[in-house]
Amino acid sequence: MTRAYLQISQVAREAGLLRRTPVFYAVFGAALATVLAGLLAGSILLGESWFQLLVAAALGIVLTQVAFFAHEAAHRQVLSTGPANDRLARVLAAVVGISYSWWDSKHSRHHGNPNRIGRDPDIEVDTVSFLPEDAAKAKGLRRLITRRQGWLFFPLLTLEGLNLHILSFRHLFSRAPIKGRWAELALLAARFCLVLIPLFWLLPAGMASAFLGVQLAVFGLYMGATFAPNHKGMPVIASDAKLDFFSKQVRTSRNISGGWWASWLMGGLNYQIEHHLFPSMPRPHLATARGIVREHCRALGVPYTETTLWRSYGTVISYLNRVGLAARDPFECPVTAAYRRT
Repeated sequence: MTRAYLQISQVAREAGLLRRTPVFYAVFGAALATVLAGLLAGSILLGESWFQLLVAAALGIVLTQVAFFAHEAAHRQVLSTGPANDRLARVLAAVVGISYSWWDSKHSRHHGNPNRIGRDPDIEVDTVSFLPEDAAKAKGLRRLITRRQGWLFFPLLTLEGLNLHILSFRHLFSRAPIKGRWAELALLAARFCLVLIPLFWLLPAGMASAFLGVQLAVFGLYMGATFAPNHKGMPVIASDAKLDFFSKQVRTSRNISGGWWASWLMGGLNYQIEHHLFPSMPRPHLATARGIVREHCRALGVPYTETTLWRSYGTVISYLNRVGLAARDPFECPVTAAYRRT
């Protein structure tokens, strides 16, 4: 399989799929800046109106798109040098309200070992358990959530925006050595001052709080709903398993069909298989790479998973509910439980 990956890489390189696409990202960045400016102007013009919540929802969507842009910069897809991409990603992450150093460390470990037990932070236990052994250890409120975590997963995502802010500051205030700690703290402090002070100054406290709540809920739901289909419900790799890079990345990833609209909606993460094989490949080239990778997988007999967005959500819910079974009382009689609920 290592030879297969080298062959695919050579084909992709010869086809120019690893080249930067500066015009695309310049237009994308300008569009995001224009929309953000428009939302700011619209909010000022609306004044004390509950229609501000529509602006808040739109802001949550646009900030998610900014997060996609930061993700691409972090993967060296946007600018010509690594340091320049890092600086851009750090600023864009601060616009979103996330620590770049925290995200980069977590995401790099995920890319190196997707769905591998003990190595992929994206399947570590949190409010939701992604492994049966973690679900079985759940206690208290988390145990109650875990029992129905598949159905509760998307409602819980409305809290993910707040969670990302908290995790970022917890990381930056930790004692661990962090490159660019003070720069990130300064950027995040400026970001929250520029958002919160005008918001609570220009709007009544209740309306401002509602605005913030809607923005965070939409942002968290959109982010989570974009990243969840990519690996959840795909094979989980044992910590001591031996897999080559090609097999590890393809077998644990899931693509979402839909073409250009899915690519716009998901920031290119609908081509998750290709993104994991070629992390630095710019978004505009992923669709072409998909055809090359699918053909190689077909020739090698390697499963290539692609489905619709809605079916992927069904798979995620079903998988999380199966994992959550481990948190239920193994000695509880199903008949008794059914009558207890009636």
